[in-house]
Amino acid sequence: MKRKIGVAVIGVGFWGRNHARVYSELEETELLAVCDIDAERAKNIAKQFGVKAYTETGKMLKREDIEAVSVCTWSTSLAKETMKALKAGKHVLVEKPMAANPKQAEVLIKTAEKEGLHLSVGFLMRFIPGVQYIKRAIEDKRIGELVCATAKRVSEWPERIGDIGVVKDLAIHDIDVARYLFGGDPIAVYAKTGNMKHKLFEDYAHIMLTFEGGRNAFIEANWLTPYKTRTLVVTGSQAIMKLDYITQELTIEDAKETVQPRIPWHEPLKLELQHFINCILGREKPLITGFDGLKALKIAEAALKSSKTCRLVKFKEW
Repeated sequence: MKRKIGVAVIGVGFWGRNHARVYSELEETELLAVCDIDAERAKNIAKQFGVKAYTETGKMLKREDIEAVSVCTWSTSLAKETMKALKAGKHVLVEKPMAANPKQAEVLIKTAEKEGLHLSVGFLMRFIPGVQYIKRAIEDKRIGELVCATAKRVSEWPERIGDIGVVKDLAIHDIDVARYLFGGDPIAVYAKTGNMKHKLFEDYAHIMLTFEGGRNAFIEANWLTPYKTRTLVVTGSQAIMKLDYITQELTIEDAKETVQPRIPWHEPLKLELQHFINCILGREKPLITGFDGLKALKIAEAALKSSKTCRLVKFKEW
């Protein structure tokens, strides 16, 4: 009989309830509890999955049968709730951005290392089968030498967002994918951001990341577009790969032909949470660690700084 990992979800709003659903579906997890500051919401989600509801994280984290948690609260409280869970001895998958600033992220990483716990960050895009296909194609030189990547992540403003701007909410996904596909960190970033409809935070951003060898990643993100688009175009010296994140369709074009590889559709969140559990069980090495969350956060903040100063921001060291 397979051992089941007892899990809980902190914050069961729009995205947290999906974590709860997937945990309830996985064979090797047992969803035991949910926690939310909204008592009615916590009660409703708990009733849906037949688990206990909490409104105070501290009480829930005292349970010894809970080994791992997903932290899906508002961005301003992600680091605080993650720290509570780590100090309670729980493995944590925290949604992005993992903290309000790099200093907070560094403290979380050090705490997880000290306690011997897994700390992962919710960079869901890496688990989309098409992204994995592109990663292998780049490594195998199937598109020649990697030249550049262009990502577009646009839609209307989501009502669930009220504490961060489009850079740390949307573009940070593509920042992480760029690091993953280019196999390293950028040496510089230049960005233009602004707010047209929202007073507190930027609602559009154009970001250019420069990597070694003059290779670049271009990212467009906004909350101004009346329709939802999530695309990635990777240009090589011999071919171009185009991925639609929503449909998961991948197209490869070269001088001779255009092909669409048969890649089975999978729910990326289910792949992500299963991988998290596999890492806890010692079956797999983490694809994403706290350091990935930290570096993506540093790049996001550098993009905001670049936009504010109208200057290229160079990374002297990582």
